[in-house]
Amino acid sequence: MWHRRAFLKAAGAGFAATLLPRQAEALEASELVFASAIQRTEGGYAAALVTEAGKLVSSVDLPDRGHDITFSRTTGQAVVFARQPGTFAVVFDPSGKSAPQTLTSVEGRHFFGHGAFSPDGQLLYATENDFDNARGVIGLFDATDGYRRIGEFDTFGTGPHELLLTPDGSMLVIANGGIETHPDFGRAELNLDTMDPSVCFIDAKTGDLIGQLRLASGLHQLSIRHMAFDAQQRVWFGCQYRGGAEDMPQLVGYATRNGDIRLVKMPPDTLGQLRNYVGSLAASADGGLIAVSSPEGNAVLTIDAATARVASITVLDDGCGIAPNGAGFLASSGQGILIGVAGGAATERRLGFGFDNHLRRFL
Repeated sequence: MWHRRAFLKAAGAGFAATLLPRQAEALEASELVFASAIQRTEGGYAAALVTEAGKLVSSVDLPDRGHDITFSRTTGQAVVFARQPGTFAVVFDPSGKSAPQTLTSVEGRHFFGHGAFSPDGQLLYATENDFDNARGVIGLFDATDGYRRIGEFDTFGTGPHELLLTPDGSMLVIANGGIETHPDFGRAELNLDTMDPSVCFIDAKTGDLIGQLRLASGLHQLSIRHMAFDAQQRVWFGCQYRGGAEDMPQLVGYATRNGDIRLVKMPPDTLGQLRNYVGSLAASADGGLIAVSSPEGNAVLTIDAATARVASITVLDDGCGIAPNGAGFLASSGQGILIGVAGGAATERRLGFGFDNHLRRFL
């Protein structure tokens, strides 16, 4: 895992020199740095770098609400994506050596809030909506040429949300949420009776479909949204249920490259705490624990990946962001709280802004 010196190397030698004294001091005392989209107390939106101790390192303004952030270890550049159905993504340099660059989705597309860099940092992948055709796509952006959009891949589904690259960079894994939306109708969900969620494995070079996995047909209203790899390279996923409020389907599962997909069974009282909604999902540094959050249920759960059993439950009002932190996790909330979970080292901190849905460990 990354440590502070590796982050500074990737971000550029001049990064620390661009910081205010209190920000430089916070970074110097820190071993871990995290990123999140935020909402400022006084109004307005930004993307921020913070330490595990809750100190602000730097921030960049956003035109509207952001969702998730991705970072290239190779080039030191980061991109924050607009919340669905936003049409912007902001490329920023944590070192501050270059001005932020705002990307605008092409006509007929909007962003779905997530993306990832290729291992060499030369290509940016972004989940998008071809909304007039109710078709998910992955936008391809050339990071060596001003982030020019050079094409797209089909996601072989509707409503793609998070995407991951396999560790070797050969495949994209897509969480197709299965929900049709159109910007003419805001965030309204237009096909709840005919939803078709899936996990797709796609060749990262050609866009060819390698495999597509679906849950049982009776679970077609279980929208697959967020993912993480465990130590065995299984793809764990978290879901949001769009059926009746009185139903209580399992919400967390895993998929494998050899075609296995299954939900793990949580006890009814534990499952009930998630209130049919998983907002984020992350794996611990060693891949042995999976954390899932529910801002609807004000809870963060951890699951032992080997046994698929719930290991801990933490109460966190409006908690959603999760990232690995030492032996456990750091969790963030819309109320501006950072807290250690399941062995995470940080004690509770309250910051002067609200965190958005996702927290990403930059080092």
